[in-house]
Amino acid sequence: MSGSGTDFDPIGIVIDWLDACRERRLEDLLPLYADQATLDCCSGERFVGRPGLLCYWPAKLRGAIEPAFELNEIHPEQECVRLFYRDYDGSAVSTKFWFDAGGRITRTICIPLLGAG
Repeated sequence: MSGSGTDFDPIGIVIDWLDACRERRLEDLLPLYADQATLDCCSGERFVGRPGLLCYWPAKLRGAIEPAFELNEIHPEQECVRLFYRDYDGSAVSTKFWFDAGGRITRTICIPLLGAG
């Protein structure tokens, strides 16, 4: 995403996202998303907008186990940022993040990393 003309730090936003998840701070997590953001979960479910995020996140944050939201790697890609980390249940996942011009998350796609322990 370097040279994209953005006035925000997409990796910094993903780190803020990870910190809010790790610390179970829904009130800090939700404002990182655009109003009509989509969240595509590893389970194949899609959650849209604030109502969708409120359906998805509270239970995930409450049910998070100790190694949840542990950072493994983070990489800028051409149109997004890709985060490798431990999901709320400790499983290894990769999530791609896309942003609007204001630096809010417009879309995430979570991909399970099979065979990663």
